[in-house]
Amino acid sequence: MSRVHGSDVLIVGGGMVGTATAFFLTQRGQRVTLFEQQLVGQQASGTNFGNVRRQGRPLFELPMANRASAIWRRMPELVGSDVEYLQRGHLRICYRDRPDYLERFATYAAEAAPLGLSLEILEGAALRSRFPFFGPEVLAGSWSAEDGHANPRLAAPAFARAAARGGATILEQVEVLAAVHDGAQFEVNLAEGSRWRAPALLIAAGAWSAPLAAAFGEPVALVTRAPTMSVTEPVPYAIEPSIGVSTPVEQESVYFRQIPRGNVIIGGSTRGPSWTDARRAPVVPENTLSQLRQIRRLVPGFGVLQLIRVWSGVESYTPDDTPVIGASARVPGLFYGFGFSGSGFQLSPGAGQTLAELIATGSTPIDLRPYSIQRFATPVKER
Repeated sequence: MSRVHGSDVLIVGGGMVGTATAFFLTQRGQRVTLFEQQLVGQQASGTNFGNVRRQGRPLFELPMANRASAIWRRMPELVGSDVEYLQRGHLRICYRDRPDYLERFATYAAEAAPLGLSLEILEGAALRSRFPFFGPEVLAGSWSAEDGHANPRLAAPAFARAAARGGATILEQVEVLAAVHDGAQFEVNLAEGSRWRAPALLIAAGAWSAPLAAAFGEPVALVTRAPTMSVTEPVPYAIEPSIGVSTPVEQESVYFRQIPRGNVIIGGSTRGPSWTDARRAPVVPENTLSQLRQIRRLVPGFGVLQLIRVWSGVESYTPDDTPVIGASARVPGLFYGFGFSGSGFQLSPGAGQTLAELIATGSTPIDLRPYSIQRFATPVKER
């Protein structure tokens, strides 16, 4: 017979949300076991752009984003590792052919200020004096001095190591065959034969979360996509903030950041296909070329730079581009943290702390109603 292992909380998924939740649970004295089918942080959590931005999010996300921002500032102290977090600011720009976005920037800044996000609108000489490298099409920008960027390849592994030091069991390259609830506890069965039981289960498996949630009667129609990512040769370090284009046109939505080593990391523009069964997100050459055209439009000087690497990863998107975070509406002790729709890197530490708080104590001051999985429930038709 297979051996049965006990725990307080089982976590399926070793991305940023899963590892951050595991870490904060160990700080609350919980016994945690985390299962990851590949390596910690290998997919969306480790292949994203690395934006640690709050601006541009829906206003209801700002309380959790503010919580996350406080964690990012303390990462070396909390997890004992440098994840290359740099609080060098974040700028969203708009082009001249969309002047209505300048008004949108101002409206958002006014609405975000009472929620703890301070923004400055820059245009004309004020913008050009601070950012002289922009192309002539750039009209204005929304500046957040307290945002920044970090290295996504380092963050989830850092949380996982810190969780392990706190007593968590981190199991990589294990396949979860099934997760069930017997009315009292959850049981996770692994392909290698072991069984794990606990009174609480968190599904934080990114693009692989939908079948697990559906097995508990709470389906979510996740769509998988692949971001277009690239990095240039190193050049002298001159641009500190993370910068992106605010636009309704996907091809135009590029963003970049320069790291102190000199390389310019570029993301955005057209996204490609990805497949959960193959665990693969290929780079589409046409998308990379589109990205290069758009980044040169934003910063003409980048036209002389050479790319040295391109990559992608498997991201998952919910129907409303809002993540699922919080307790199940059907099964006591079941929790979710997935579907971050391409903008979860900054939010994940806050989501992890919030989920740990909710799992350990049964409550949290963060309003989780906008993130509830119940919003996807099929209404019961009256007879």
